[in-house]
Amino acid sequence: MRKGGFDGVLSDFRSYLKLERSLSANTVAAYGKDVQFLFDYLSREGISAVEDISGAHLTAYVESLSASGMSKRSQARAISSIKSLFRFLEDEGSITRNPCDMLDAPKMQKHLPSVLSVEEVTAILDSVDLSKPQGHRNRAILEMLYSCGLRVSELVNLRISDLFFDDGFIRVIGKGNKQRLIPVGEPAVKAVGFWMDIRRHWPVAKGFEDCLFVNRRGRKMTREMVFLIVKEQAEAAGIHKDISPHTFRHSFATHMVENGADLRVVQEMLGHESILTTEIYTHIDTRKWQETILKFHPAG
Repeated sequence: MRKGGFDGVLSDFRSYLKLERSLSANTVAAYGKDVQFLFDYLSREGISAVEDISGAHLTAYVESLSASGMSKRSQARAISSIKSLFRFLEDEGSITRNPCDMLDAPKMQKHLPSVLSVEEVTAILDSVDLSKPQGHRNRAILEMLYSCGLRVSELVNLRISDLFFDDGFIRVIGKGNKQRLIPVGEPAVKAVGFWMDIRRHWPVAKGFEDCLFVNRRGRKMTREMVFLIVKEQAEAAGIHKDISPHTFRHSFATHMVENGADLRVVQEMLGHESILTTEIYTHIDTRKWQETILKFHPAG
């Protein structure tokens, strides 16, 4: 571990995030960017070595982020990046005390994501035109998003060799290259089966033979293309909510919680590292019955 100079420290920190914590390239880039901004600020303040950084310096930096108009969510991410950096430096023995000990992230209200009702999900699925070859593909995409609560990145990276339908589950590679097994429902299995019958006659580009969902050129579909499919089908179904592929994931989790699923099971299926992330769906469930009470309460 190199000491002192910010450039060397940042390079080592990025390597640690990538190689030891197995974070995605996007996450490594975001953390690196946050730390680079901190180092730029400290350099302007005349500080050039990590061992000279104090809690007061970090507090002043965070205050400068707030004064610049940065959102609380972005501030929280920057602070998370900084704390991760100093934990790394502490573990490596580059610092003897952690200046982040008194650094707190701004308090934020929990953001409750947009959720579709079961009827709305059904309407979107039924709106797909199955007379077109890509219709069966699009229906299978929507069924898998909802049935398995997949992230769009997980969906587009699904391989045919990840499907174990005879045993009732699929294998997914999620964030941090972590693998999990997810049960899959009969409607999704049937939709994928219809798509596979068509895919056998679909042009598939070299290197994409094992890719489950391919575009017209036979290559892996992009996240943007899935986003457009979701938008178009919502419009076709007359759903006017602002939705995305992630809305199906939120809806899947919410409906699971509403039907009495254990939160730990939902956490496992979604691939959340922390149960705190999954707990947001209990807030959505609470919001639903609060609205029902207010609507039908005799003193409402």
